[in-house]
Amino acid sequence: MTTRQFALKAAHLCLEVKAQDVIILNLKKLTTVADYFVICSGDSDVQVKAIADKVKEDLKKEGIRAWHDEGYKNRSWILLDYVDVVVHIFHRDARMFYSLEKLWGDAKVERVKDVERSLTESRAKSKKAVRR
Repeated sequence: MTTRQFALKAAHLCLEVKAQDVIILNLKKLTTVADYFVICSGDSDVQVKAIADKVKEDLKKEGIRAWHDEGYKNRSWILLDYVDVVVHIFHRDARMFYSLEKLWGDAKVERVKDVERSLTESRAKSKKAVRR
């Protein structure tokens, strides 16, 4: 699995727990810290923990363990470090405050969407339009 595929896998695992605004920052040409950052948000500290648990547990089942994690105690920003890919799971307010996307503004950004959720939302919008 390439590091990009790994980042996409982590992003999709976040989406399975209804993470919002999931993006992947490509840092390969900018730093040696990591190749990719996966960044997402949750609405509550409980959801932030649930997203982090989902990513850690599902990757662990595949034999992939985080090298380091932090933030479980506070749950406003949980970081899962897989060396080449770092997953940042923020409470929405903390994400706005720390603004990693702006800090790494030169990075190429890839938005990752939940295809199933997008289809459901567009169907709901279509039904509203038909009713009018």
